[in-house]
Amino acid sequence: MKRKLEDVDAVEKPSSSSSSSSSSIIATSMNTTDIVLQTSSPKLSQKQDYIFHGGRRHVRPYYFEFISHVNKRWTGKTIVDLFADEFKGRPRDYYVGAVKSGRIKVDGETVPVSYIVRSSQKITHFVHRHEPPVMTDDVEILVKEDDVVTVCKPASVPVHPCGQYRKNTVVGILDAEHDLGPLFPIHRLDRLVSGLLIIARTAAKADFFRKQIEGGMVKKRYIAKVIGVFPEDEKVVDANINYNGSEGRSTAEDANSSGGDKKVKGKPACTKFTRIDTNGTHSLVLCEPVTGRTHQIRVHLQYTGHPIANDPLYLNQQVDNLETKIAKRIDADERKMASPNDYVYSSEDFSIDPMCTNCPKLIPQGYEEHDEALWLHCVRYSGTGWEYECPYPSWASL
Repeated sequence: MKRKLEDVDAVEKPSSSSSSSSSSIIATSMNTTDIVLQTSSPKLSQKQDYIFHGGRRHVRPYYFEFISHVNKRWTGKTIVDLFADEFKGRPRDYYVGAVKSGRIKVDGETVPVSYIVRSSQKITHFVHRHEPPVMTDDVEILVKEDDVVTVCKPASVPVHPCGQYRKNTVVGILDAEHDLGPLFPIHRLDRLVSGLLIIARTAAKADFFRKQIEGGMVKKRYIAKVIGVFPEDEKVVDANINYNGSEGRSTAEDANSSGGDKKVKGKPACTKFTRIDTNGTHSLVLCEPVTGRTHQIRVHLQYTGHPIANDPLYLNQQVDNLETKIAKRIDADERKMASPNDYVYSSEDFSIDPMCTNCPKLIPQGYEEHDEALWLHCVRYSGTGWEYECPYPSWASL
């Protein structure tokens, strides 16, 4: 399956020379010999790394080196064909220039564009990295202890470095604004989900939490705002979750409904739901996942016929068009503020890289959509001898 460059960022790792994404670098031409590492810091992020514009938190573009190894499918391709075929995020001409200038190297050496790669060779790609923006909501610290910190994660912010996000993450923001690091996230919330996030400050504490989670000793509580009048009595959904990575969404299938030779797909999943309140149009629902599958609460609520009211990914087709419009509503003023064309380049913010395919825009290509907070919020995690909570969000009032 073809993948864009953005798709492999999560599995590529920074080399030792660029392990700090906070390095201050100046690019004056296309040649990497003119890119000078001026400082190096063990910190993931610093306050000056961020630009706040149009209601969004942006990251100043920075240089970063990704590392990957030639797999079986790549073997026998030229270095340019490999990147042009596999990573569609940039045009072929860019890769030709990157190979010629030494931004793409094989086993640490500059190679010709006709070079044929061999199995297990190390390929490095030195890039001018532009991260997608996130909403400007603060990462609020709830509890700060010697070995644990809990925060209220805002929607749109990933928990830890992944994909195209590195500094624009909860871990990165905590490092920059509160000098908290290193940190050890013990669980994660989907990027668009808000609420309680527990982060260990030591490896030993992280192991403590992980053992309880893996042992099924941890109880989790979320709240969701769903469409319609949710049933008054507790409802237990026991339906397998089948995640499709290429589509980025899950489907649910009742494990007891399959007959004959039909095989049940996906992994077992169970969620308990209890209605908290309703106004006839929407309901506030307590969600207690027994398991932790991808998009479990979202797809199980869809399975009940009451999807999260602003979740376009799992809204049922039979939902009234008006509700769909409400769920996808984007305020016109906010859309204008968030437009990538509304903010290009300022010499006070960052230096343009002449080879970068994103410059002079601050927002990287492919991330021009507008994010809204999903009406799903984590409110409590509890285990043996401990419990942490998070306040309700503003949308929880009916």
